[in-house]
Amino acid sequence: MNSNLKHSLFALLLLAVLSGSIRAQNVNTYGFLPTVNVNAKLPKDWFTNLKIESRQEIYQDDFDYSYLRTDLLFVAGKKLGFSTKLAVGYQVIFENQGGVNHRFIQQIHNLKKYRTFILNHRFQADQTFSSNADTEYRIRYRLSTEIPLNGQTLDANELYLKVSNEYLNAVQHSEYDLEIRVAAFVGYVFSPKTKLEIGFDNRVDAFIDDRLRNRFWLGLNIFQSL
Repeated sequence: MNSNLKHSLFALLLLAVLSGSIRAQNVNTYGFLPTVNVNAKLPKDWFTNLKIESRQEIYQDDFDYSYLRTDLLFVAGKKLGFSTKLAVGYQVIFENQGGVNHRFIQQIHNLKKYRTFILNHRFQADQTFSSNADTEYRIRYRLSTEIPLNGQTLDANELYLKVSNEYLNAVQHSEYDLEIRVAAFVGYVFSPKTKLEIGFDNRVDAFIDDRLRNRFWLGLNIFQSL
């Protein structure tokens, strides 16, 4: 197994262990995180992506459903060579109490295909603007892999495993914070244009404060290509 893939799987296991040890003494929330992704390929290696995501909390100290926010993201980019993509995006964040935030995104992807899995590196910078808070600047890196569970290639009517590990650095009003994300999803390919994933997304942040914040999401992802 490739060493980068081993490191990603090890990070998933490590954070799962760490998150179990912090649940008893820190702020822990649980909820749903459904998303819909619509992708389109354009002429001359251009592409677009439209993503809609909803955050819904079901537990924090007690079971109590709460709608948190809806994100609407549009990304456009261009493929450079066989494995690299450059893209920029704009995201609108609709908060549960009526607030609206605006985020601008710049990112680069590097995708490598091996005999039995795919490895994807993503570097991203973004800036979030709000009328009632200082501008937040973030830099993030994500390593993810897709592994077919039936054979060596991913084909229609087959299952696959997706694992990702992300490190997100944020600065707001001269205050720094780090967020670590680990996610594991099982996906199913209905056709070359349609995929469905279900799994868990664990996010730990507020390392600089006295208490960690641990968010555990049940995710449902739908991917549709045009």
